[in-house]
Amino acid sequence: MARVIRRALVGAALAAPLLTSAVGSTQGPGASVVELRLEGVVDPFTANYLIDGIATAEAEGAAGVLITMDTPGGLDSSMREITQAILNARVPVLCFVSPEGARAASAGTFILLACHVAAMAPATNVGAAHPVGVAGAIESEKATNDAAEYIVSIAERRGRNAGWAERAVRESVSASAGEALELGVIDLVAPDVPTLLSEVSGRTVELADGRTVTLQLAGARLEPRTMGLVARLLHALLDPNVAFVLFYLGIIALYFEIANPGLGVPAIVGVVLLVTAFLAFGVLPVQLAGVILLVASAIFFAIELFTPGIGVPFAGGLVTLVLGGLFLFDTSVPGVRVSPWVIAPVALFAAAFFGLIVTAVVRVQRKPALGEKEQLLGKEGVVVRDLAPEGVVRVEAEEWTAVAERGTLPAGTPVRVTGVDGLRLKVVRARGRGKATAAHDQEGSVT
Repeated sequence: MARVIRRALVGAALAAPLLTSAVGSTQGPGASVVELRLEGVVDPFTANYLIDGIATAEAEGAAGVLITMDTPGGLDSSMREITQAILNARVPVLCFVSPEGARAASAGTFILLACHVAAMAPATNVGAAHPVGVAGAIESEKATNDAAEYIVSIAERRGRNAGWAERAVRESVSASAGEALELGVIDLVAPDVPTLLSEVSGRTVELADGRTVTLQLAGARLEPRTMGLVARLLHALLDPNVAFVLFYLGIIALYFEIANPGLGVPAIVGVVLLVTAFLAFGVLPVQLAGVILLVASAIFFAIELFTPGIGVPFAGGLVTLVLGGLFLFDTSVPGVRVSPWVIAPVALFAAAFFGLIVTAVVRVQRKPALGEKEQLLGKEGVVVRDLAPEGVVRVEAEEWTAVAERGTLPAGTPVRVTGVDGLRLKVVRARGRGKATAAHDQEGSVT
């Protein structure tokens, strides 16, 4: 009898490695889960961050990877890199659309469906995965077919609703968390991460190396991994609001260089801002109409700058600026738009900036050329703001900064120009002119 028992124990010991190689389990309490965050646009920076996080989890023997996501979508190439890393992961990858109000739109839908466990928080949504590009909402039929086949293959690999996944690409359909659960698009709805980890415990998933593991993640320790500082900064620049602001700040910087030729710095800054903005436009679902409107607004402001005083180009520049911001991005992609609270300050700033430049140009054009000193020397005017000794005088219907050569001259005092120093006049009290004449100068002069 003892011999039989020993043989049974030896047989069990020999069979154990074979069993564990086919069916294993992640650790329970005390297990570590690498936590990653996908927030904002899917771009090369987020792709590298997520791929490195999965590789780190594999190297450290973590029980799993948790990706909490809130994304409007992004680059197709970056999305494919991420989904490939998830599909080939040797560690369970859980995706959780969270917090409430978050979404997994466009590229985010592909990533969510690729995960071993797909979960959503209440009041979140998934879908609207139609390819988008610079031409607007509708991409070529070839690109659409390619995306549809890809998402169907992902859904079938994970045993999810492939029909709905295809409609998400071809028809841009979307679903709430509850609807996605009923449709078989996701595995569960959970209010928070601890609940998610608890509810997935006991589920089995198949990894890329053929192993089937049972998840035991209740009470697991989360190990957050953050994106590097430089990558975070570059990723932040791909925000729709930031891209819009960068574009118009670049335009303003170039105009500042035009108005003050030779400075150099505004031109360099303007080019850098515009290049950065167009790089962001290359990732985001930009509409060509919006870009054309923004370029038109810049042209209108240029016309006003070189033909000041007309007014119509200035108004056209403001209108096309606002419309360009509103129509810059494809509205069919959830969350990708320029906020009106960003458009309004940019429009006001542009109006103030170009308004000041145009006003300055008009004033310069209306003033006599400083090189023709005989036009000012000997001319008489009146003090508008006390000269103590510097103030403002009105000469030949124009206001000038002036300095009194002798003493202090109060407002209303008649003066005579004795010299010109740059943009500043030198004056003395005029003799033989009464207060009535000075008052007449003040009332009848036009600025």
